[in-house]
Amino acid sequence: MPTLFNPADREALLARLDRLEPASPRQWGTMTPAQAMAHCATPLECATGLRPMRQRLIGKLLAWLVKGAVLGDRPFKHNSPTDKDFVVEDDRDLDAERTRVKELVARFAERGPDLAAQAEHAFFGKLDGEQWGTLAAKHLDHHLRQFGV
Repeated sequence: MPTLFNPADREALLARLDRLEPASPRQWGTMTPAQAMAHCATPLECATGLRPMRQRLIGKLLAWLVKGAVLGDRPFKHNSPTDKDFVVEDDRDLDAERTRVKELVARFAERGPDLAAQAEHAFFGKLDGEQWGTLAAKHLDHHLRQFGV
């Protein structure tokens, strides 16, 4: 399972991120590439402690039903529900958002699994460091695939 804590997995995702263009064709959803990268930055901010969050009630009730599937081998489903705090509707600059994501990925990797485990996920609540690494990699992969990269 790819994880942002594995240097080879991380570099492969970052190389794909470099291939993302403002005009990359959307395969599903409504976000532009720049909005998708801004959207990807928000959970990384949570995982690095820059944006602390508490688990929402809906997650307390339902996370156990989907956690295994979300952290499993299959890619995320298209048009999955998004936390309202992670929705990006305003225009963004792709280069700025790409830089922000790269900086957050580096910060996440440098902090390591032990510090990632201290962050609370808005839906899943407590995750161990490896789960955070997998979830972050899968999320970034999902949005890169959204634009064919």
